[in-house]
Amino acid sequence: MNVILLFLAAVGAIIFWWLSGQRLTSKPWLETGSLQLPDHHSADRQSVPAVKIGLFVFLGVVGALFSLAVSAYFMRMASADWWGLPVPRLLWVNTAALALSSAALQWAKREARHGRTEALRPALVTGLALAVFFLVGQIQAWRELTAAGYVLADNPANSFFYMLTGLHGLHILGGLAVLAHTTVRAFSSDVAPERLRLSVDLSAIYSHFMLAVWLLLFALFAGWANDFVDLCRTLLN
Repeated sequence: MNVILLFLAAVGAIIFWWLSGQRLTSKPWLETGSLQLPDHHSADRQSVPAVKIGLFVFLGVVGALFSLAVSAYFMRMASADWWGLPVPRLLWVNTAALALSSAALQWAKREARHGRTEALRPALVTGLALAVFFLVGQIQAWRELTAAGYVLADNPANSFFYMLTGLHGLHILGGLAVLAHTTVRAFSSDVAPERLRLSVDLSAIYSHFMLAVWLLLFALFAGWANDFVDLCRTLLN
């Protein structure tokens, strides 16, 4: 429950920040003064594309889904039949690969903003390759655990591990499809720069979000999140 409340508070803060940036909280009927024509700077200011708003809504739904799963994880781990499984060392390598992929897409976002297509292409290819490496590494981590005897139906801890990592991997796979399409368009000569810039921006936002989700899951599997929750409970009590 605490995880859900923290997530909803974070979503509310992001929505409030976005609304304040769009000046939706202003009261134009209370403003006085002469009517002024929009200047050059206000004309250059563009509204947020609808597809980006749709992505934020989708990420909110995905975040709520993972929040519920993590809450169920905390509630289930209090049972007597819960035995934690060891964290494969390969997960550290996978985490580094996903973080570098997110950094590469942030680099691609900056290059697309400045219109530097020649530098944009290797950034996109790097981000795509590292994300694929992350998925392959996750599958290999599964194989190592099953070979060591930590199968899906052995205990609830194993089931939650495979379920959460599999769910995260499916979302990474969906983002890879969009990123691969964006990378192919970057090598095309007839693509509109504005549409390419928007596609890169959306891919970077999605990558950063999935990296944040994975860091939360990794902390959960490593046991760090448990210590943090115990500390919060101690401070609240």
